[in-house]
Order: sequence, then C-alpha cells, then structure tokens
Amino acid sequence: MPAPGPRTTYRYSDHFKATAVRLSELSGVSVRDVAESLYIHPFMLSRWRKLAREGVIVTKGIELDKTVAAELKALREVKRKYERLQVEHDL
Repeated sequence: MPAPGPRTTYRYSDHFKATAVRLSELSGVSVRDVAESLYIHPFMLSRWRKLAREGVIVTKGIELDKTVAAELKALREVKRKYERLQVEHDL
C-alpha cells in the first residue's frame, strides 16, 4: 500500500526524453534495459517512444554519446550471457 501524502512526480526535459528514445532505438538494446539504466519505468519510455513516432517529441538532431551507446550494448550482451549461464546451470 502506498504511503499517504503527496505523490512525487518527476518532470523530464524534452531533451532527456528524446535522448532516452534514441538510446532505446539502438540495435541490440531493449526498452527495458534503457529504462533501467535511466531509472525510469519501461512504460514511461514506451509512451515517450509513441509520442516520438507521433512527432510530439522530436528526436532528430539528438546526438548520442558513443561511449554511452557502446556501454548499453555491452551491458546487454553481458546480461544475455549471464541469463544463458543461469539456464545451463539449472539444467
């Protein structure tokens, strides 16, 4: 049960939203991974992606830091290998 009192609502800049959407569009990177790395709920990122498709959030011209993009891809690969090891270990 949630705690009584006012609920904390975060407001994210359009630049932050556009960057998150661009990161989620990288090949081999899932929406869930990007959301976890940014400490946001995956549904929120999915909603931002929908708004970007509709043209409400403009992602054109948003430059991604190449090291951040590479790190996300590497973390995705590590996670996939770890999950594969867990499945093999359980067998």
